[in-house]
Amino acid sequence: MASRACAGPLDADFPFDNGFRVVQFTPPGSGCSIQFGTNITSAAPGSARSLYLIVSDIESAREGLLGRGANISAIFHADGPGAQFQPGGANGRVDGRAPEQASYRSFATFSDPDGNSWLLQEITTRIPGRVAPVSTSFGSASDLASALRRAAAAHGKHEKRIGGADPNWPDWYSDYMVREQSGQELPQ
Repeated sequence: MASRACAGPLDADFPFDNGFRVVQFTPPGSGCSIQFGTNITSAAPGSARSLYLIVSDIESAREGLLGRGANISAIFHADGPGAQFQPGGANGRVDGRAPEQASYRSFATFSDPDGNSWLLQEITTRIPGRVAPVSTSFGSASDLASALRRAAAAHGKHEKRIGGADPNWPDWYSDYMVREQSGQELPQ
């Protein structure tokens, strides 16, 4: 269960006498869950490849997995379409986060104890329409702090454009953070 570092709180862990077991996690603020267990699928352990695990802060998620003993790759970005699915060291993988920390473009890989391979993908700003604007939430203090840092950087540019300090900065930050998380056009 190395992925628990990113998946969120444990919802259920139900073992049964017949060998069936279901373990479910739900990321904070998410309407979707992920299930693991025994006798859930006929797929052989270790046969699942490139399962995506979406995170809002890839560095924090990677550190969490390392702290739990996972053998996880360095953070990288794809230099071409599909490069994130190629084995480590293959052409098209570039060390480090994506330029300008572009959303959807930074990755890390690891295998769970069964040998299934996972692909962490960092998403900080959703493509418009992917998240309903009313469901804005932050999964952790680290996620909120990262969003505040991005808002602060954008607000600094805003203040340069308007030629001075913005007395309504809390409203601007809030609008920016809600729009960013819901995939709406960001304020200028």
